[in-house]
Amino acid sequence: MVHADSSDTQPEMEGFHSLPVLSAGGAVASAARPKHPAWVKAKFSYNERYKFLGERLKAHGLHTVCEEAECPNIGECWGNGTATFMLLGDVCTRGCNFCSVTSGKPETLDENEPAKVAEVIEDLGLDYAVLTSVNRDDLADQGSVAFAATIDAIHSRLPSCRVEALVPDFQGSRKCIARVVDTALYVFAHNIETVPRLYDRVRPGAGYVRSLEVLSAAGEISREPPVLENREGPLLTKSGLMLGLGETREELLEVFADLRRHDVDILTLGQYLQPTARQLDVFRYVTPGEFAELQREAESMGFLQVVSGPLVRSSYHAWETPAALAGRDE
Repeated sequence: MVHADSSDTQPEMEGFHSLPVLSAGGAVASAARPKHPAWVKAKFSYNERYKFLGERLKAHGLHTVCEEAECPNIGECWGNGTATFMLLGDVCTRGCNFCSVTSGKPETLDENEPAKVAEVIEDLGLDYAVLTSVNRDDLADQGSVAFAATIDAIHSRLPSCRVEALVPDFQGSRKCIARVVDTALYVFAHNIETVPRLYDRVRPGAGYVRSLEVLSAAGEISREPPVLENREGPLLTKSGLMLGLGETREELLEVFADLRRHDVDILTLGQYLQPTARQLDVFRYVTPGEFAELQREAESMGFLQVVSGPLVRSSYHAWETPAALAGRDE
C-alpha cells in the first residue's frame, strides 16, 4: 500500500537488529559516530583505463556522479572503463540531506554536452553507459531535453551501446518523462531512496508517491503504440534504496511491494555512507547477511534483477544487467 507514513513500532525480526524508530523530525543518529566496518571498505583500483577515463573527462569538462557523490566504487568502475556521466552541470537546485553534490544556482547549460559525452563513450567503446544529472528545477524542461539529446547522440555514434538513464523526478511531468523514454533508452531509472516515513528528513522537496508515479509513467509511455513502434525492445524500469538511515525491515518490504505494484523491474539496495560531515549520519551499518536476506525477499516478489550489498550503488555493475536478464531466460 502506498502511504505517507509507516507504523512507529518495530518488532524484533530474525536476522535484523532491533532499532529505535525515528520520526521524520527526530534525531538522526547516536552521538557517537560509528566507524566503517570492514565490509563497507572498498579497495581502490588504479590502472591505465582509470587514468584514460579521468583524462578524457577532464579534457571535455564533463562531470561524473562517481566524483561528485564521492562513490566508494570509483576505482573499480573507472578501472573497468565504466562511469556514470552527470549531465547538466554539477550544481543542483535541491538540497537532499544525504547527497554531497553542491546545491545552489546552476550555471548556463553547455549545449555541446550531449556530443561531448557521446564522443567519450565512443572513444571508450563502452557496451553500457549510465547517464544521470542534478535536479534542474530552474529549467522548463527539467533537463529532459538534454537527456534525450545525449541518448540520441550516443545511439548515433555507437548503436551497440546500451544506455541507462538515472533521472530526477522532473517534478512529475509526464511530458518530460515521455521525452526521455521515446529514445533508444534501455533502462529508465529513478531512485526511491528511502522509506516514506524518512522522506522529510532525507529527501526534502521530493515525494514518495511522485517518485512511484514517475517510474510507472515511464513503463506506461514505453508501451504506447507510437513509442513502442520505435523501440528495439521493451524498456526496463529500475529503482534503488539506501539502507542504514533508520528504516525497518517491514518498511523496506512495503516499499518493495509498492515498486512491484508500479511495475518496476530492477531493484538495487546499498548501504548509506555519509559523504561529508554536512550530510546525515549513518544510523547503522546493515550486515552482508541482511542484504542477502533482503535480496531473497525482493526476488520472491518478482523483480527481474536485484543487486543488493553494502557497496552497491544504483549504477554499480549496471553493465551486467543484459547478461543477468539473459540468464533468467535460459
